[in-house]
Amino acid sequence: MADQIKVGIIGHTGRGDYGHRFDVCWRELENIKIVGLADPHEGGRAAAMKRTGAAKDFADYKKMMDETKPEIVSICTRHPDQHRDMFLAAAERGIHAYMEKPMCRTPAEADEMVEAAEKNNVKLALGYVTRYSPVLDVVSGLIMDGGIGEVMEIRGRGKEDARRGGGEDMLVLGSHLMNLIHVLGGEPEWCFARVEEGGEPVTKKHVKPGREALGPLAGDTVHAVFGLDESRIATFDSVRGTGTGRPWRFGLQIMGSKGIIEIQTGYLPPAAILQDSAWCPALSGKKWEIITSAGIGKPEPFKGDYRLEGNVVACKDLIQAIRDDRQPECDVKQGRAVIEMLNAVFESHRIGGPVKFPLETRENALGLL
Repeated sequence: MADQIKVGIIGHTGRGDYGHRFDVCWRELENIKIVGLADPHEGGRAAAMKRTGAAKDFADYKKMMDETKPEIVSICTRHPDQHRDMFLAAAERGIHAYMEKPMCRTPAEADEMVEAAEKNNVKLALGYVTRYSPVLDVVSGLIMDGGIGEVMEIRGRGKEDARRGGGEDMLVLGSHLMNLIHVLGGEPEWCFARVEEGGEPVTKKHVKPGREALGPLAGDTVHAVFGLDESRIATFDSVRGTGTGRPWRFGLQIMGSKGIIEIQTGYLPPAAILQDSAWCPALSGKKWEIITSAGIGKPEPFKGDYRLEGNVVACKDLIQAIRDDRQPECDVKQGRAVIEMLNAVFESHRIGGPVKFPLETRENALGLL
């Protein structure tokens, strides 16, 4: 890879747009030239050209890749129905990619993406920015050092808002938590779940096309349990309309024999530790302590734009991974693990029992009801 890296931007105005600033983050890196930008929407493309300073614009992303020959493309659109085709086109041309989450819609699509990455020797990094967080590094260190004793279970909850709570909440925001469960708890071995809508189990009549091109979708209530190693479990729950307060409870709680760590999402996610084996400050008199990138109870030293910095750090890691010929911190196989966990919830509900990993059903289980 040359000292100056050529980057192409792929967005789709009105169909996922440019994600969470996946276009402009490249301007914060040194020795980057944005050689092209593709967006089929003329007005959106013109606006993105001004934001990014790209050298040339295109309506078609394949034409952009063929003419400008970038080394990396930033697949910015949030709608996952486009992700597989965009990445396969890049991989076939030997181009690496940074991609907005979720990676795709089904395990079958994820399998194709893993195969393409391996066949063409290209890297794919996913924009789960919590993975690149210095706060997560501190949390991981505390867990490894026994700061909350033996990890017994991990509890996750979605945002549970009135619009997306349930199945959509799980696919869009819950995917962040599935990724963190995978990181902190290891590979899941099985999943047992139930999905409801209007107080009854989801059936074919409830399934509709999901917003943001998520595929077949249903459920205003999701309850899922994942079996991890050493008889530990992780749970994910989302009940529409119950997440009414701020700060919200969207995040993970890692429950240990000597205490609890809570962490939410983002490059500098809110995090705290309760060193209390009873898990009950009212009885023990113990107090929650804030965790920052500097440690327990210390002020956060980072003062920049943390909403942008997560992408910047992820892009730097991707570039270094290419140079070192290693996988990015959050790579294509971890993206597939998230997609399998999400689809396992619907597959377990469909068959009315636990399912094992890797899933046998590689399509969207709701489409099989």
